[in-house]
Amino acid sequence: MHKKIDTSYTQNRELSWLRFDDRVLEEAIDENVPLYERLKFIAIYASNLDEFYRVRVGSLCEMASVDTNGFDNKSFMTPSQQLDKIFVATKQLNQKADKIFATVEKQLKTYGIERKKVKSLNQKDKTYVKTYFDNQISPFLSPQIINVRHPFPHLLNKALYVGIILTRKKKKVFGIIPVPSNLPKIVYIPNKSKIRYVMTEDIIATYADKIFDGYEVENTAILSVTRSADISLDDERLDLGEDFLEHAREVLLKRQRLAPVRLEIEGNIDSTMMKYATEQFKITSKQIFIYKSPINKSYIFSLGSKFNEEQKNSLMYPPFEPSHICCVPENASVMDYVANNDVMLQYPYQSFDIFLKFIKEAVTDEKVFAIKITLYRVGSHRAQLMNYLSMAAKMGKDVTVLMELRARFDEENNINWAEFLQDAGCKVIYGMEGYKVHSKICLVMKQDKTGIKYFTQIGTGNYNASTSSLYTDISLITSNEDIGKDAVEFFQNMGIDNLYGEYKNLLVAPVSLKNTLLDLIKEEIEKAKAGEETSIFLKMNSLTDRQLIDALKEASQAGVKIKMIIRGICCILPGIEGKTDNIEVISVVGRFLEHSRIFCFGTGENMKMYIASADWMTRNTENRVEIAAPIYDQKIKNSIYDTLRIMWKDNLKARILCSDGTYKKPEIKEGNELIDCQNYLRHEYKVGRKIKL
Repeated sequence: MHKKIDTSYTQNRELSWLRFDDRVLEEAIDENVPLYERLKFIAIYASNLDEFYRVRVGSLCEMASVDTNGFDNKSFMTPSQQLDKIFVATKQLNQKADKIFATVEKQLKTYGIERKKVKSLNQKDKTYVKTYFDNQISPFLSPQIINVRHPFPHLLNKALYVGIILTRKKKKVFGIIPVPSNLPKIVYIPNKSKIRYVMTEDIIATYADKIFDGYEVENTAILSVTRSADISLDDERLDLGEDFLEHAREVLLKRQRLAPVRLEIEGNIDSTMMKYATEQFKITSKQIFIYKSPINKSYIFSLGSKFNEEQKNSLMYPPFEPSHICCVPENASVMDYVANNDVMLQYPYQSFDIFLKFIKEAVTDEKVFAIKITLYRVGSHRAQLMNYLSMAAKMGKDVTVLMELRARFDEENNINWAEFLQDAGCKVIYGMEGYKVHSKICLVMKQDKTGIKYFTQIGTGNYNASTSSLYTDISLITSNEDIGKDAVEFFQNMGIDNLYGEYKNLLVAPVSLKNTLLDLIKEEIEKAKAGEETSIFLKMNSLTDRQLIDALKEASQAGVKIKMIIRGICCILPGIEGKTDNIEVISVVGRFLEHSRIFCFGTGENMKMYIASADWMTRNTENRVEIAAPIYDQKIKNSIYDTLRIMWKDNLKARILCSDGTYKKPEIKEGNELIDCQNYLRHEYKVGRKIKL
């Protein structure tokens, strides 16, 4: 018997996540969003869904196959029940996405941008495409008939295939053509005034009869299998003495062969192909999703490179350049300034270059003897940060890099960077067994006449120049000695596999973060009972931790006013009578991905504020190494709180979470100022921040 859990004020995390992806689609509907950007939001929706199926659905499928008695502690649903609801919700979302896609494409035609089907082309363009097929595509193809001598091949995750029902001598057979990954995803049709293109898979499907000579093509469809990614480095036993980098590569290869969890099909599928697909992939018809739009929409992100200036101005967001204005005086040394003042940077409104300048100064400063940093998602091969770390090591400085190889879907990139840093002379360690190191911390140590100086940077986001211009994150740089000593302790503990270090200022998961958050909530409860003014104001990406959810419910019952800005998954339901009456939740989805985590407890000068790498998810609070840093500087505290206040006033991009789990737009009354918080903050930082709201 399971202990009965009160689910009256909670909801299932998977369905909550799908509602987030629905809010992404809302941006594709919004006519105030430039047309090409709306198309990109559909591509983002599709990419999000791909990862959701690989990770979450893959995990649920595995649980459903081995544990029929397990249940979700927010909805009391079994894995099988969750999967059924996910499949139904996904079909509805995909139908919505297809309709939006068709609408946006139709509108783009008025700007001379058009995706064409090969069969709809005029004779001149068909001739061009056929010649392109013969010369540039056909030589790369490996078609196959499926029979006893040619077994059904292994289909790679998310690769595209053309599936074909063929007949010869009244006998039906199945043919398949892999779409080579080294081919361009789209083929542009020459035109001086318009951007017209066809999908490569459409070209291959169109000329399938030329490929399968002697057969009659009865039906064609584009296929793509999504495979579970529910395997990590910790799932596979590491033999003593085995190289960890090589072990990581082997695990990545195994991931390619995990079980299918979804089959996507573009085109008309008849009963023969449906039956064949379910048998071959050992999936149910619920896991088969039919599209009218291209399955792989990643080509969308490159379309804009073909636009002329008029199209760019009409169809894209205005150019955005992060501001270089910050509290550090222009041309001044960042390290010299931080020696006496804390510095806070808000990405993407302020430039990541300011942090890079800080690192460059540390590299070239002869008195700096050590640089230590955690890396989770770094980015491209051109990452300047990695070059600086390499330079520092070559100059003889002690450079320690904790490289997390288990950053899902970034493993290969991180493996390559780890080798690059090792070759440069950096000491590279790979985190803790069983615990991903998701912390964002950098420590610079400097020796001068008065002793050791500590410069510590702690952030909410990755050290990634690309995402720093797309994600909203907060970065704190401080010379606070107590925080610096905690940072020293942290890196020493990571080096000796000590998960349970003691820290005086930093909150570190899985040791002290969750317990301290629970204590801070209890403090507000006690103040409310004493009749004192109370407040909890939180910003994060996701809230799933049942223990923290229950603590927030108790705070609400005690009369604590709780505001939460949660972009993605939110498993607590606000406004449930007698339980969460005092809780309000909004989500903001806009041009930039809201990514910062900010936790505020109390009011006025007595407010306790933390920025963190962790969401309030059990995986973060119990199963990862995370860091939350206190904000001691009152000016910085006020600035961060002002950001939260502006976001709470957003009435254009914000959505209000209702007690039934749905979201609604804020009511805009006559005379209300229209506020898009991201646009507001972008302008404020561009001119030098002066909050007016």
